[in-house]
Amino acid sequence: MANVVEALVSGGKANPGPPLGPALGPLGINIKAVIDKINEKTKDYNGMQVPVKVIVADDKSFEIEVGTPPTAALIKKELGIEKGSGEPKTNKVGDLKIDQAMRIARMKRDVMLAYTMKAAVKEVLGACVTLGVTAEGMDPRECQKAIDEGKFDDVLMTEA
Repeated sequence: MANVVEALVSGGKANPGPPLGPALGPLGINIKAVIDKINEKTKDYNGMQVPVKVIVADDKSFEIEVGTPPTAALIKKELGIEKGSGEPKTNKVGDLKIDQAMRIARMKRDVMLAYTMKAAVKEVLGACVTLGVTAEGMDPRECQKAIDEGKFDDVLMTEA
């Protein structure tokens, strides 16, 4: 029967210390190989907490599944801000551009419910509301309406 170890690691900077080392040690697998593989798979999420699942088979082979950081964390990284606004209705902390929202949507594509890039970007913009982040200089809800009206079709229609 396979053993599963789940942990939250810093993207590209996993190490054999807690939480991974103590959990993997008793399973008798090469911890360095596991850590190297995790760091390789999470390097794009540098500095962010990333959910990781290590599945160890009876023959000591292993498989790594990397989750995606929350949309809010990706927005904050994209904008270079530490945290969202404490007062999102009155205090804005950043402005997300459509191409940045598309980049985040591509990262989250596997876990989103959206079928099109248009819908995926609108999902990302929904997370901007609670963070106190504007989109293309306007309220994220207004930007979602602009997307519905076709204002950004030239950019969004380049991808299905």
